[in-house]
Amino acid sequence: MTELPADCPPSPRRRARRLAPARRLRRAAALLLGLGLLGGLPAAAEDPPIRIKVVGGLASVSQYVRYEEPFWTERLPGLTNGRVQAEIAPFDRSGIRGQEMLQLIRLGVVPFGTVLLALAAADEPELNALDLPMLNPDIATLRQTERLWRPRLEQLLRERYGVRLLAIYTYPAQVMFCQKPFGGLSDLAGRRVRVSSVGQSELMEALGATPVVTPFASIVPSIRTGIVHCAITGTLSGNAIGLQEVTTHVSRTAISWGTSIFAANERAWMALPEAAREAIQQGLAGLQQEIWEGAAQETEEGLLCNAGRPGCIAGTRGQMTVVEDRPDEQRRRLQWITDTVLPAWVQRCGADCAETWNSIMGKARGVYARVD
Repeated sequence: MTELPADCPPSPRRRARRLAPARRLRRAAALLLGLGLLGGLPAAAEDPPIRIKVVGGLASVSQYVRYEEPFWTERLPGLTNGRVQAEIAPFDRSGIRGQEMLQLIRLGVVPFGTVLLALAAADEPELNALDLPMLNPDIATLRQTERLWRPRLEQLLRERYGVRLLAIYTYPAQVMFCQKPFGGLSDLAGRRVRVSSVGQSELMEALGATPVVTPFASIVPSIRTGIVHCAITGTLSGNAIGLQEVTTHVSRTAISWGTSIFAANERAWMALPEAAREAIQQGLAGLQQEIWEGAAQETEEGLLCNAGRPGCIAGTRGQMTVVEDRPDEQRRRLQWITDTVLPAWVQRCGADCAETWNSIMGKARGVYARVD
């Protein structure tokens, strides 16, 4: 499984730089034209099929292979009685940088596409509010966060980008693997930990650990050679690269997940017939549910495989100890979010983001961002 790319923040409060350079976007548009990824609606003569072009998420991961691609190529024609037909390609095999997907949808260069929020947050930090480190320790909490934050996300995309939010997806949980025993994140002080994002780095530093940004393919060699003692990655993807052979303990608690959205350029969306829009929207609601259920199942199966328990089908059985969430860790987690995660995010995002957070998440969870 391919690792989610890191979320690199922009310079503080430089909103003018949040639009990708026009020259680079023009090059991307030219490349997409060459690849045939720009779709349009045909003339309305005798109701010919409507053909749309979709840019999906990361290639080779289950979200794309098991869910996104079959939905658009196999299920959509049935949902629309053959009226709408779609082609889909993953963004990382289409010459597109993930950081530019939202801007390309805004411009209509990509009319329909999947956007990894951690990457889009490099230009728009508020997009990462849904999946801040330690905010969602389990899938049930992530679902609640998604329901709370979705109206704000819809508003932000519509007002700032002219983009219609149609679905929210999630990858499986990103958890902690370690060479030596630990009872919770508070035990990581002094250890070097592999991270893949700025938010994870900030959290590890607050815990007294040393974050080390390491490519996914280099995790196991880095642990074998002592470059890192622990690593944050997916439960099943970590099993796939052999982490169960070089580590002894894995935490059930999710540090982050990796959320993405499926969105449409507003003009391209409204150009579709109303019946087609209704069918697609209904289908995407089902697709979102399937992806979330799949992420939960893959997270759990990864833990079963790493521990060598019955129910391991897709992975290799290990002999790891699964570290369960403790009440004292739950109390500390709220403190880490309040004292470390939220202040760092607000510094990137600005006071307006803090006020929005407090009006939504503060009221619902009792966790407030300080506004200086």
